[in-house]
Amino acid sequence: MATPRRSRPPRGAPAPAGGSGPDVQTALDGLRRIVQALRLGRAGQRRIGVSSAQLFALKQVADHPDASVNDIAALTFTHQSSVSAVIQRLVRQQLVAKTASRDDRRRQRLTLTVKGRRLLARAPVAVQEQLIAAILALPATDRRVLARALSSIVRRIALPDAAAHPPMFFEGPRPRPGKRAARYS
Repeated sequence: MATPRRSRPPRGAPAPAGGSGPDVQTALDGLRRIVQALRLGRAGQRRIGVSSAQLFALKQVADHPDASVNDIAALTFTHQSSVSAVIQRLVRQQLVAKTASRDDRRRQRLTLTVKGRRLLARAPVAVQEQLIAAILALPATDRRVLARALSSIVRRIALPDAAAHPPMFFEGPRPRPGKRAARYS
C-alpha cells in the first residue's frame, strides 16, 4: 500500500515551526476520524429515535440494573448534571423508569422499561463505548499524555462561555423556537 501524500502549504504560507507539520496533520486527521465516527454513529442512532448520548446512557442502565444517575455518570465519564439531563429525556420517552431504592428512599434507581429494552435490542453499539474502550486500552502513561494534551488544546481554543461541564457528545441545550441548534462535536 502506498504512503499517502502529505499536502503542502500554499506558497508564501509560513512553514510549520520545528518541522512539526506531519505531526499536526496526523493529530488533526485523528481528530477528524473520531468526529466522523461520532457523527456517523449519531446518524445511525437517530434512525431509532434517540441521540447517541441517550443510547449510550440507555446501554449503561441496561448493563447496570438499579444504578443511580451518579453511577451512570461515573460509567460514562461524564459530569452528573449532563447525565441527569439525558436520563430525564429517557424517562420522558418512557425508555427508563426511576424508582426509589428499597435501602435508601432518597436514592433513585434506574431501570429499563419494556420499551427501552425493545429499542436497545435493535440499536447499534454507541460509538462512545468504542471510544472509551480504545482510550482504556492505551497504557496508563499514554492516557495521561493524551489527557494533558487534549486539556491544553481545549484551554487554547475553548469558547469563553463554554459550559463548565460539557454535555455528552451531541447532547446539549435544546434550541429555542426560531433559533438554530448549536452543533456539538
